[in-house]
Amino acid sequence: MSRARADEEEYWHSSKFRAFTFDDEDDELSQLKESKRAVNSLRDIVDDDDDDLERVSWSGEPVGRRNKLPSFQSLSDALSDTGVKNYAPELRRPKAEYKDYSSDWSPKDTVRRMQRGKVCSLERFRSLQDKLVLLDEAVAGHDGNVITAVLIFLKRTLRREILFRELEVRQVALCHLIHFLKEAGEQKLLLDLLRFLDRTEEVALSQYREHLNIQDVEKRREFLKGCIGLPFSAEDTSHIQDHYTLLERQIIIEANDRHLETAGQSEVFRKYPRKASILNMPLVTTLFYSCFYHYTEAEGTFSSPTNLKKTFKIPDKQYVLTALAARAKLRAWNDVDALFTTKNWLGYTKKKAPIGFHRVVEILQRNNAPVQVLQEYVRLVEDVEMRLNLATKYKCHDVVIETYKDLKDRIQLTAYKCKVERGSAEEEKINSILNNM
Repeated sequence: MSRARADEEEYWHSSKFRAFTFDDEDDELSQLKESKRAVNSLRDIVDDDDDDLERVSWSGEPVGRRNKLPSFQSLSDALSDTGVKNYAPELRRPKAEYKDYSSDWSPKDTVRRMQRGKVCSLERFRSLQDKLVLLDEAVAGHDGNVITAVLIFLKRTLRREILFRELEVRQVALCHLIHFLKEAGEQKLLLDLLRFLDRTEEVALSQYREHLNIQDVEKRREFLKGCIGLPFSAEDTSHIQDHYTLLERQIIIEANDRHLETAGQSEVFRKYPRKASILNMPLVTTLFYSCFYHYTEAEGTFSSPTNLKKTFKIPDKQYVLTALAARAKLRAWNDVDALFTTKNWLGYTKKKAPIGFHRVVEILQRNNAPVQVLQEYVRLVEDVEMRLNLATKYKCHDVVIETYKDLKDRIQLTAYKCKVERGSAEEEKINSILNNM
């Protein structure tokens, strides 16, 4: 009898059924706890055939293999990175510290939780005053991510004119929203905001940037033509005009060169086929292309380098650098020589380089210019020390020998004699100089 009574008491004390109380948790957390017990109970019935079961992350991407079904601990880890986190953001925290998703947090507490990366619902902030207090708290917290999150909420829940009006007196938040709209590509809302703020030049610039999304070259040209009349500053208007003119010029050059290349009528196109279209290329790239394929053309043609220089007011230094690089790549040494040869009113010629002859030497060397060509320009470097360094570096022996001769430096000449080949013309030249010193 006593044993039966003991069994009965054990039954009632161990039963999984409990009396109803108001403390029962009928929320997502209790359901997930039930899932834990259910999942862990599967371990006893899992077959060894599942040893090769592929483990997959919550995003669905394979992350490795494991021998059995995942425990609830790993499942909760996965859940913490998904939308379920919205309902159970802190599964492993003690129950006493757990706060429900829809708790009545103040704006300051909400911002603090967001700064710690916690999930927060902003929907409870319904009045305009509450929303503005929330925004002010976010700005005071100096956390750009939180400010942007609050602005997205306000953008969704406030009328535009109210949002714009309130942001006008909150410059920090305003700058964050403008940056966000630019990054997100919300062009229409951005333009409306800038018009409200009467920032006409920024409106024009935002409209101009739309040309980047136009792939068809003819439509892009027409779009740029329409941008010329927008309220830019005088300097920006000049840039827009140049952009339109350049694209118009590129369209003409591209059509003509494609025809020449297809017909095989030009030797330079046969020898050096084009690797890409010239359309939508920068001005400097267009100039290089023109110097490479159309260097000898008369100034009256659109593809002439001198025409481009004059039309777009390209500085002499930029023009010389670009032309030198293009002609050196073609190993057109006569064109390089003509580029730096000037003639005075008496008919005398001299070499002059607006970029400095040391840079000329470096560009020529990168394009594998022969020593004879290099020596001519190394000699023109005015600084003696730099001239000696370049001549030594690129093995321009004659320049080194002549410079030491002008300096009357027997010691350096004797030392340099060891660096030239025995029996060479350079060695004989050094011996001759030393004998006459």
